[in-house]
Amino acid sequence: MKGVEILKLKKFIRMLLSVLTVTSLLSGCGRNHTENQHTDSTADREGTEMLMPGEDIMKLAPGLSVVNFEGNDGFEQFLEQGGASSDEEVIEFLAGHLGEDTLGILFGGNPFGCSTLAATGEDGAPMFGRNFDWQACEALIVASTPENGYASISTVNFDFLSGTGIPVNKLPDHIQALVSLYAPLDGMNEKGLAVAVNMIQDSGTIEQNTDRPDITTTTAVRLLLDQADSVDEALKLLGQYDLHASMGMMVHFAIADRSGRSVAVEYVDHKMNVTETPVVTNFYLAEGEKQGVGTEQSHKRFEILCGLLNEKETFSPEDMRDALSSVSKGNFGEFESTEWSIVYHQESGRVQYYHRENYDNVYTLACPGTPAAGGN
Repeated sequence: MKGVEILKLKKFIRMLLSVLTVTSLLSGCGRNHTENQHTDSTADREGTEMLMPGEDIMKLAPGLSVVNFEGNDGFEQFLEQGGASSDEEVIEFLAGHLGEDTLGILFGGNPFGCSTLAATGEDGAPMFGRNFDWQACEALIVASTPENGYASISTVNFDFLSGTGIPVNKLPDHIQALVSLYAPLDGMNEKGLAVAVNMIQDSGTIEQNTDRPDITTTTAVRLLLDQADSVDEALKLLGQYDLHASMGMMVHFAIADRSGRSVAVEYVDHKMNVTETPVVTNFYLAEGEKQGVGTEQSHKRFEILCGLLNEKETFSPEDMRDALSSVSKGNFGEFESTEWSIVYHQESGRVQYYHRENYDNVYTLACPGTPAAGGN
């Protein structure tokens, strides 16, 4: 597409984005895609159909879609220009990267739950499980192969709400995919490094202020997926940036690598604390005055998952699925649901998604660049 066609496309995108208000990348609902009637797939080594996402957004189920992004996502330039100290600055960078004068996208949302679990598989390989607890929303799975950085697969709660009634699905799929790369809530890269954001219900926030470059919660996840091959490397990277909590929400990171090491990274009084732990829910784990602060239910989920780990030394994929099911929101009679549950196979790169607590139906994908995807 060249010349006049490009100008027309930019004019259309500028017009659409200038009147579009996206109130949340982490909450709410609203985007609809026509369901793809012909899902590309192939069989993985266990005989399960392996989904093969393409550059067009493919709807798997109401509220769950998948897309593949390859090429320059601009993240290296984002870091080179100093990162961002707020979600608004992330948006400003994206606007420039897309070549638009303005980009009417705002990060927003409300507190969410979540649980993570690191366990050893029956074959000795590590697995990482993740529940994302929230109200009914639109999830987008993004497989990504950047020009510079590790390939990865990640998930974003990517809801578009239009105050003008303009259908958001008219935005080109590649723009939706690119923007979502800056707002992942969890993911795993080709090196087996898995990371997830869990909220802590606390009045505090994270606003580090030194002479280091800046990064937000979700762009921190992208940083780790793109550049970290181990927990040690992830901690080193986080220590090189000032973290600013997206939406002002107090969060901690659950990070696990292919060696089986798993940690929680928390920020107390704006200082980074690291706790070795296989389970992370929604309360502080670091020793000190904040330890234990969080929701009562998150303590229950933590106890359940720790109990399961104490019962057996190794987990099958079904054991991991059942563990996530045991702490899903349906067990607690609340209005939220567990919108997605994920089992990351950190050695093979296979990823299993379960949607809205339907644990009888699995969507299997491969992280690009891994054995499951035909890589090394």
